[in-house]
Amino acid sequence: MENYIVSARKYRPTTFDSVVGQDSITSTLKNAIKNNHLAQAFLFCGPRGVGKTTCARILAKTINCFSITENIEACNECDSCKSFDEGRSLNIHELDGASNNGVDEIRNLIEQVRFAPQVGTHKVYIIDEVHMLSQAAFNAFLKTLEEPPKHAIFILATTEKHKIIPTILSRCQIFDFNRIKIDDIASLLSNIAEKEKVQAETDGLHIIAQKADGAMRDALSMFDQIVSFSGGTISYQDVIENLNILDYDYYFKVTDSILTNNVADSLLLFNEILNNGFDGHNFINGLAEHLRNLLVCQDEKTVELLEVGATIKEKYITQAKSSNTRQLISFLEITSKADTQYKLSKNQRLLVEVMLMQLCSIDNQLGEKKSP
Repeated sequence: MENYIVSARKYRPTTFDSVVGQDSITSTLKNAIKNNHLAQAFLFCGPRGVGKTTCARILAKTINCFSITENIEACNECDSCKSFDEGRSLNIHELDGASNNGVDEIRNLIEQVRFAPQVGTHKVYIIDEVHMLSQAAFNAFLKTLEEPPKHAIFILATTEKHKIIPTILSRCQIFDFNRIKIDDIASLLSNIAEKEKVQAETDGLHIIAQKADGAMRDALSMFDQIVSFSGGTISYQDVIENLNILDYDYYFKVTDSILTNNVADSLLLFNEILNNGFDGHNFINGLAEHLRNLLVCQDEKTVELLEVGATIKEKYITQAKSSNTRQLISFLEITSKADTQYKLSKNQRLLVEVMLMQLCSIDNQLGEKKSP
């Protein structure tokens, strides 16, 4: 039986140009290599799954490449690149700060730093989850980080920059990684689906991208999960069932009942949502997001702020014509109030039902009335 490789590993970027959503960082690193202006200590910060460790590995591989391309990428053909790809490079050392967080581990690292590389020009030390190091480990690391040997480069990666002591921060060149845009994630998932011969609906991929919350690794894990669930196809219905996401249709129906002041329909829809196993708080936040999307559809200039698939975008634009800006702002004020009160409420179902009654009671012509 052939060994299965998860998509997050199989499609992990191997060049700067293949990194998604971090163009400014990859451009800066490429220019630093080109102009020979590399710092000796880097700190890569940002949320999980956005490419911090990946960029660290690409940087380590590229600076040790014997014949860097004109585009400042590793050649993938020299001995250094091949040894890196095969996991036997002696110039790149990775340390997990979470499991090696004591002063002894850092002292062992400092001992290794003194030795020059036998092949290549630099020894690169990547310390992941560096915020997990103990105070004593940080202090032991300070002097080496400030004045490392010429051949040594340190790349520290962390999801919690605020936990790193200022004396470490002041010794590093800091790069803040962004959450990856939904469209960028959906586009990459579409390319991977094509390579894997998976039939995927655009709206389904957009839902995965939204659920990933800017983390490419999370998106790829969900992608694998849904492919396993559905057997080679990814439909919108498969995604919402497998990831336990409330269907957009419910929000469109509830909003229609609100806009027509139909209290009974809105309460029956909420009861159906509860019977399907969804949480009331989840519904409040989802409805608020839906109303916000209708609000940005009120102006053609802001429609581009919608981060949904093309089919669902058309539905939003159509429903937005039945509402107006002042009305939607009033709706959002009510949902926001319910959101803050939900956890403190002893009867949470009643709270959501009262919210729906209030929303249905707002005059449909509110936005058209002039202020006194």
